[in-house]
Order: sequence, then structure tokens, then C-alpha cells
Amino acid sequence: MSEPEATQATPEPAKHDKTAPEDRRIGVYICHCGGNISDYVDVEAVRDALADEPNVVISDDPIFACSDGTQQDMIQAIKANGLDGLVVASCSPKLHQTTFRNVSKRADMNPYAYTQVNVREQASWVHQHDKAGATEKVIGLVRSGVAKSRLSDELVPLRVNTVPRTLVIGGGIAGLRAAKGLADLGIDAILIERQPELGGWVGKLGAMFPHEDSGKEQVATLIDEVKDRRDVTVYTAAELTSKAGSFGNYEVEITLHREGGDKVLNLEVGSIIVATGFDSYNPDDGEYGYGMDGVVTLPQFKELVDATGSGPLSYNGRPVRSVAYIYCVGSRQEAGGNEYCSKYCCTAAIHASSLVSSLDPGIRQYHLYRDIRAYGRNELTYNESREAGSVYVKFDPDTPPEVAKLDSGVLGVTVTDLLTGHAELTLPVDLVVLVTGMVPRENKTLIDLLKLPLGSDGFFNEIHPKLRPVETVVDGVMIAGCCQAPRTMGESVSAGLAAVAQSAALLKKGFAELEPLVAVVDPDKCTGSGECLTACPYDSITSIEWDGRQIASVDPATCKGCGGCIPVCGADAIDLLGYTDEQMKAAIEELVVTEMPVKEPVA
Repeated sequence: MSEPEATQATPEPAKHDKTAPEDRRIGVYICHCGGNISDYVDVEAVRDALADEPNVVISDDPIFACSDGTQQDMIQAIKANGLDGLVVASCSPKLHQTTFRNVSKRADMNPYAYTQVNVREQASWVHQHDKAGATEKVIGLVRSGVAKSRLSDELVPLRVNTVPRTLVIGGGIAGLRAAKGLADLGIDAILIERQPELGGWVGKLGAMFPHEDSGKEQVATLIDEVKDRRDVTVYTAAELTSKAGSFGNYEVEITLHREGGDKVLNLEVGSIIVATGFDSYNPDDGEYGYGMDGVVTLPQFKELVDATGSGPLSYNGRPVRSVAYIYCVGSRQEAGGNEYCSKYCCTAAIHASSLVSSLDPGIRQYHLYRDIRAYGRNELTYNESREAGSVYVKFDPDTPPEVAKLDSGVLGVTVTDLLTGHAELTLPVDLVVLVTGMVPRENKTLIDLLKLPLGSDGFFNEIHPKLRPVETVVDGVMIAGCCQAPRTMGESVSAGLAAVAQSAALLKKGFAELEPLVAVVDPDKCTGSGECLTACPYDSITSIEWDGRQIASVDPATCKGCGGCIPVCGADAIDLLGYTDEQMKAAIEELVVTEMPVKEPVA
């Protein structure tokens, strides 16, 4: 069977005439969820209550609705009973909405006639001590889902042509590896880097754990491999300055900063991979003595060690005979600061101290820490560091170390050691290393251009950390590496390759299908007020001329179906396919309690 011809998205998503509500045939499945639901909800009572609901042909209660066996049973039941609607009452749509939409497809039923009702998070888990109340609530929620499905349209996904070219933003380790991977799959890659040189942070480093390979050498090898690919075009001192169009057909403007003046390139790309990396935390003046001579950050110290070679370690011309490392500087802070653990810093500091020991085993090294988080194989590096003579001192985060100049002129670090009966120690040292973590890189222009979502920590946010780890809510825009979270080099490369795989899956077919759950405008109702244009966060709504007047028009290829335009329309001219006013009103009415019990007045 040949593939259908790919076409551009039409001005309005395609949909079939919907079956009359009274003729709908709907299947309802209430999941036990292995006890997560059935321990707190009388699932059989819900099943029996829904069996008599209008248009409900099947009402069943499987132990695990998501199991392969139950999915096959659903497919057979849909086909045998001619179902044109499906309601599954189980867990969050975030987990299994795609699962049951695929069940609908495999049964030749329109997947947008499926409704998932979240009764685990919204009922069983929040009403564990009120089984009767939880059961009544679930019956109402499932009836509400049936009412919504009863009025559903047979929507058809939007189909758009795709350009087999990807823009990779960021020339660090993740971006370089992504560009190489795309070229190996036959997809053109345009790699842009804001700095004059490629390589990012890794390109500045010497020996790295766990194999002592030089970061500079690894990046140099990767750059050579990228340059050998004819399908990769690299622009340094370049940045994205404009984006238009829709997924599969993005029109991007790249500004090249050159000595003779800026140059502008206009390109078409099918997808975008953002691998813009991170910044290292920059301590405030006076934070753990930062700003004092001899107090440096971990990246500055690593640069010092790498530059030493085989010679003696020195700082500003003075020999270094003792070093104190203060951990978690800029990480795991109080509310309002960087509350997250930066993940890599413990091992990076321990590895740096091991390099110092290899230079001169006589250098005294003190590690002042809250917790050591050298996970997995990194635990071996931690043990080697202790065996080489490093001293580890655990402090209470409520009484962190203090750094000051001693009368002798050297730095003194005062710390209360929890491992020696809360003894207060003052350590005279030549150098204090603040073990700083990763922080999100400032790039407001890029965030605004791509509409990139940010997490509470300030890093870019994926749709789902396990099921969709590199995709964003913006179709065709992927994230990879440390712009997403603190990561090691290996983890960044893995994320870059995941973004490559996702791009290839979308672009190699030559077309892509987009969700039809988008806003639509009724031209007869629209007054052209323009309120919806400013309300749309994705710039999907424009003003067009229609029958001699200005009305709003939604681009379905860029609309995300967020619904932000609907409440601002005073003419009630906008609706959201899949969640129409008619559907939502019917769903709400099923939840309304018509008779409230009368309480006796309190004496």
C-alpha cells in the first residue's frame, strides 16, 4: 500500500460529519490499576452504573487496561460491536493517552473519539479514606467522559511536508555529535555557534574522568569528523535572529557577525535541535571568600591544573602546598536560589584533586562537603582520592565554612566537622576552590523566538522526562545536553543522539502529522477585535480580510491548542476542536449534583 501524498496544512483542520449523539456506540473500561484504583474505589459499582448510561454498549473493568492482553480485547470489542467511541477510566493522560489512541487506530476507530478519564490521581489517590465518596466521584467523572465522547468529531491529523534539514543551535559536545549523527542519516545539518570557536566547555578541558582522556583532544577529533561530512554546514559567531513558518517548514534567519559587518542568511529547516549548554555558577563577592586572592571556582582551578602539565602546582607565582575544596557552592541553596543538585560537581572536584595528587602527593587537600554524590563508577574515583591522602570533612549546611585571612597572611577556612564530634577546625591553606555547579545559560532572545518552555530551575523543559525526554511542546523543536539539566559529557552526547533519532523519525518520511486539536474561528461571528491576536503565545493567529471585513484566522500548523484565545473573544467566535464548548458543557452537566442533601441546623 503506497503512502498517501503529503500536502500542506489546510487553513482549517479536516473533520468528518459526526454521528448523531443518540446513535453513538461507546465502550467504557474502568481499570483496577492493580489495586491503585480498586483498593479505594468500588470499580464493579462504577461498571454497573455506566452499563445503563445512554449510548454505552460495553462497560468492563479490566485489572490492567494498559496491558497488551486488554488492549487486544478492546480492539476485538470495538470491531465486533461497531463502537465509535471509547472511554478509559484509569491514570493520567500523560502516561497512557497515546496508548489508547493507538488502540483506537488499530481497531479502525477514530482516535479522537477516545477520552481518558483520570480517576487514579483525581479520585482514588486523593480519597483513600472515603471509598463511597470516591466511588460516587468516579461515576460522575466517567459519565462526564462519556458525554464528551458522545459529541466528539471524527478529526483528521494535519499533514505537512517536511524539509530534510535540521538547524542545530550550539557547537558544544552535544551539538557537534548531533550534527554528525544527522549527516550520517542523510539529513542536512546547519550548525551555528554563538562563539568564534566550536567546542563549548569540553573544548577547554584537559584530562577528564573516568578515562583521563583530554577534553580538548576529544572535541578536536569530533570537529574534524564534522568537517568531513558534506551534509554539515558550520557557522561560528552566528545566532538565530528570526523564525517563522511551522513545523517541517521553519523559515529561519541566521545572523553572522563578521568584521566587515553582519550578514544575514535565510534558510528553510524541518526541525531544530537546541544544544546551547550551560554557564558555571558565578559566586557573589564575599560568598565563601570569593574575590579574595587565592579563592577560585572549580572551572578556574581545573584550568590551572591543566596548564600546570608535569610541573609543580602554583598560583600567581606562589607554590601551592595545601588546598581546601568547598562543595555545593551555588547548588542546593535555600528557596529562591538554585535548589537543585548539579550532579557532576562532586566527581569533577574529586577528579581534580586526584590530578593534583598525581602532580605532587605531598600537597594537603581538604574536601569540605554536605554530602558526597559520586554515584555509580565515580565511587571508585572517590575511594582513590581518599587513599591518596585527601581528607574529607562533613559540615552542617546550617553552619557552612567561613573563609578569612589569617594573621600569617594565608587563607584560613573554619569549619565544624560533624564526623569528629562537632569539632571546630581552622585549616590554613594556600588555595580555596569553590566547587560551583551548572546554571541555565541566559538567552532570552532565543527563548522568545522558539517559545521554549522553562522548568522551575530555569533549564529548558521536555514534555516528559522518561517517555519524551528531548521533545518540547513546540513541534519539531528538540533540546539536548546541559541546556536541559546538569549533565556529564556522556549524558549530553546521549541526549544529542536522542534528538537526532527524533528528528530523523519526523523528517525522513517527507511529511509529518500534527494534532488536529486546534482552535478554529467562526467567520460569521468574528468581529475582528484583535484581542485573540495578542493572547496567543505562539503567534498562530493573524488578521485576514473576509467578505469585505477583517477577521481572525488560526494557522493550524502552529496552533498548540492551549485555548488561551477562547476566553478573550467577546463574540464567542473561537472554539477548540476536541474540546468544543458543546462537549465541555455536556461534560460539566454530568458532574452537577442536582439534589444536595439538606443538613439539619446545628443547635
